[in-house]
Amino acid sequence: MATNRFVGYLESRKNITGCAGGMVGLVLTFTGVAGPYWAVVVLGLYGAGALIAPPERPALPDFPDPSAQLDEIRADFAKLQTYLADVDLPPGTATRLRALTDILDALLDPGWVSEILAQDPEGVHAVSRAVRQDVPEAVDAFVRTRWWHRMTPGQEPPEQHLERQLAVLLEESESLAAGLRETEARRQESHTRYLEDRQQ
Repeated sequence: MATNRFVGYLESRKNITGCAGGMVGLVLTFTGVAGPYWAVVVLGLYGAGALIAPPERPALPDFPDPSAQLDEIRADFAKLQTYLADVDLPPGTATRLRALTDILDALLDPGWVSEILAQDPEGVHAVSRAVRQDVPEAVDAFVRTRWWHRMTPGQEPPEQHLERQLAVLLEESESLAAGLRETEARRQESHTRYLEDRQQ
């Protein structure tokens, strides 16, 4: 640890700037300007250089870019689809779930749509949350509750809760898709105005 710090200081801006100041001190010594106080001059110029050097800037954390995040979400979405294929759902609920997964699939499909999505961090987070948390949790809760419902009939059917949850998630995904479509529409309008203004 101490060795790493020492090596880090040798490579630091403070040491390099201080060494440059010390070299100036040596030049002054050899030209006779420093006189008998040459050691004080060399050390003083080294210290002055080390003090005026800009501080070291820590490296920025290496976060994955949005397209890499989407690649990970795509892999998780494929796992989710495999899981959903094995779940037995009532026909109406299955239709609503298919509509939701179709939108998620379209948003994650590599191409210009996912490129627009990648520029929207909140949208990426919403899709990630739907794929990794909301949909699997809703379906798993339905599967577990359905078993208990068979043991204690007369309670509210678990598919009603699942349908309400899927309705909310479907509305969220449709809203996200509409927002991305609006972004593209505004971009197109801006380009039209730019071209028309160029003619004036």
